[in-house]
Amino acid sequence: MKILSLNFLSCAVKACKASSDSFPLHPKDAELAHDDVELNPQLLVNVLPRIDWKALRTTSTELGFPDLPEQPPTVEELEANETMLKELHNLLIETQIMEGKLVCANCGHEYGIREGIANFLLPSHLV
Repeated sequence: MKILSLNFLSCAVKACKASSDSFPLHPKDAELAHDDVELNPQLLVNVLPRIDWKALRTTSTELGFPDLPEQPPTVEELEANETMLKELHNLLIETQIMEGKLVCANCGHEYGIREGIANFLLPSHLV
């Protein structure tokens, strides 16, 4: 599961739909893997406006990556700063969670991750 995908996921438990604490899901006991993927600056430029920066900062910190800036870079800043471009590429595209859990801060439900795939099927009492 790519780190980028975590930025688009929230808890599926019905009681969490109205809570802001259900996003982002927090990685727990995460085993990370790194895939070498060719840098595509245009992909990052296009996806940057769609990213919840605050959630990405939280996820990045919880996984032990260096702190991201308080505010997201502008497209112009990103295009001009190759170091930042490579760091974001590494975090969002090349890093993935292979094993572990994603935990909802609202209800505490844990979604297991095995072989890089998160299981979002809920038991019937949580649907």
